[in-house]
Amino acid sequence: MSEKLKVGILGGTGMVGQRFISLLENHPWFEVTTIAASPRSAGKTYEEAVGDRWKMATPMPEAVKKLVVYNVNEVEKVASTVDFVFSAVDMSKDEIKAIEEEYAKTETPVVSNNSAHRWTPDVPMVVPEINPEHMKVIEFQKKRLGTTRGFVAVKPNCSIQSYAPVLTAWKEFEPYEVVATTYQAISGAGKTFKDWPEMEGNIIPYIGGEEEKSEKEPLRIWGEIKDGVIAPADDIKITCQCIRVPVLNGHTAAVFVKFKKNPTKEQLIEKLESFKGVPQELNLPSAPKQFIQYLEDDNRPQVTLDVDFENGMGISVGRIREDSIYDWKFVGLSHNTVRGAAGGAVLCAELLKAQGYIEKK
Repeated sequence: MSEKLKVGILGGTGMVGQRFISLLENHPWFEVTTIAASPRSAGKTYEEAVGDRWKMATPMPEAVKKLVVYNVNEVEKVASTVDFVFSAVDMSKDEIKAIEEEYAKTETPVVSNNSAHRWTPDVPMVVPEINPEHMKVIEFQKKRLGTTRGFVAVKPNCSIQSYAPVLTAWKEFEPYEVVATTYQAISGAGKTFKDWPEMEGNIIPYIGGEEEKSEKEPLRIWGEIKDGVIAPADDIKITCQCIRVPVLNGHTAAVFVKFKKNPTKEQLIEKLESFKGVPQELNLPSAPKQFIQYLEDDNRPQVTLDVDFENGMGISVGRIREDSIYDWKFVGLSHNTVRGAAGGAVLCAELLKAQGYIEKK
């Protein structure tokens, strides 16, 4: 009998679901035993349900090919087979909120990649290196849900991973005003160039809902627990534009920052390279050894060279330089479907296991 925790993937046939399945192959703590998807996929083997829509660069893991897909709406049935679930369901926000809480009420922890619960006041939204202490709000959420071990935890938007960790590393210099433009890969929309040929050689200057998320979610990550809910930080302002670019994986951000204190370039670089958090201290399986790297060359970071730094779980930064209007500017790069989506959620689950929130049923 495996000592690994039994994991279900809700929405396992979509791009993020596929990324979860790829990342969890041979995971030391977790084993995918159940895959749930829409009623039209239910009853088929995973291999049949995905068909020719496998979007990962690596082959579909043998261990999941013959798993029979469950109907994600049969909550009790799915929950009875697993210790916890990752959620990557493709539904409306209200439907996602409802079904994730339904799973939590079966005493099954839910670690979600979706945005539906990111502003539910007692749901932690966590980048494990930045705000692991926010998991404590789970105790208040359990009281609301009437559960003893079931809860929902989420990871934040993929686009903020390319700059929020950087600003966190510079916290002692008190950044207070930020202008960011993100150049976002098409996999952020769950697409490849085969699905979206009109993106080749094209740029679209709008991604629905993304600018608000990019401006507000870092404030919640930097907030604190007050009276059983997370109160967002209010000492920093961020304004953002989000642009879809013809890149498969990797969100790049061009960022301008004003500080209350006056750091040198050397101090800024040193803070990035030495920045680590609880995942590094606990040596969690998916944690990058080096969370943020600084690249000296003027033409870095580049998607083709740097997006897979630390297996896609690290952040790459370059071009730190003084600005004539703001204090400093830089370019950041993160892997949007690894650190920004499934990988970030897997790291959250590892943290939750280490903190005692996820265990065998």
